[in-house]
Amino acid sequence: METTLKRTERVVENLNRGLHHIFAVDPQVFLIGEDILDPYGGAFKVGKGLSSNYPDRVLTTPISEEAIVGIGGGLALCGNKPIIEIMFGDFIALGFDQILNFVSKSVSMYGTKLDLNMIVRCAVGGNRGYGPTHSQSLQKHFVGIPNLYLFELSPLHDNIAVFEKLVNLTYPCIFFEDKVLYTQRIYADGLIDDLFSYEFLDSAKNFARIYADSFEENNCLLISPGGLVPRCLAAARELFIDWEIETQIIVPSQLYPFELETIIDLLTDSTHIFIVEDSVAGGTWGSEVAHQIYSRLWGKLKNPVKLVHSKNSIIPSSAHLEKQVIVQKEDICNSVKEAVLYV
Repeated sequence: METTLKRTERVVENLNRGLHHIFAVDPQVFLIGEDILDPYGGAFKVGKGLSSNYPDRVLTTPISEEAIVGIGGGLALCGNKPIIEIMFGDFIALGFDQILNFVSKSVSMYGTKLDLNMIVRCAVGGNRGYGPTHSQSLQKHFVGIPNLYLFELSPLHDNIAVFEKLVNLTYPCIFFEDKVLYTQRIYADGLIDDLFSYEFLDSAKNFARIYADSFEENNCLLISPGGLVPRCLAAARELFIDWEIETQIIVPSQLYPFELETIIDLLTDSTHIFIVEDSVAGGTWGSEVAHQIYSRLWGKLKNPVKLVHSKNSIIPSSAHLEKQVIVQKEDICNSVKEAVLYV
């Protein structure tokens, strides 16, 4: 199995290779979900080829997210490593009870810590005109559940390594995949474009940092889940070219629990910190990260942490109205300019 990251590879192709890799090396891995058998291979073709190569370990199901998650939890309790595919992230609400009251609690409610390896994959996010019930980013509703880890797809992290980590985590986790990323090219070799490069800040390759060598101050720091990387990059480029505002971007693979210590120095060195996410305001992942920053660095911050969210609205199907609701490049730029230029 080829495991070298290819620069011309699309994110969906890298995801597919990651799944094929862990299926090849671990016979305990299963894939469970709706319409995942070939030739369809799932709504976004992430599982293409798996049912042909591993027919006994790819299980197509009826339309019942609660049952799918529950079956996965049972398999995990028996020592298997199920990967649950939720066709659209919006539908994970139907499996919430199983995640909250069965899967996550099974790790520690039987008198000892049980290894429970289970990945729930779900396609999230808008900007594709799918409307109010197929475009949401529901990450915030799972923040703070004991024993449950949250991860997000990014165009910087190699999914072979990500899936190897997740399938052996010994805790259940949710892997959020922004649909817009599927068709985009994955970055490799530390290169973004003519201005930006990237590096990993830790040996586990959890935190990626996007930066420009030509920047002298890097006075603004954006913290962003993987799905917002294209929009944050576009904003950082415009802020530098049009406004001479130097910005770097931090992209964690693991959203929760958030491992703050790795980026402490970057936080204290930055004049302005922004946390950007697609969720609407109120009990969000971003507010949890901001709370951790304040708790750890109160008195050392140069300015308040600013949160950038989507509008408090359902998500329209119409493209121009959808862009008015979901965080766009312009929203990020305006938030930064308001903090930096208009104080």
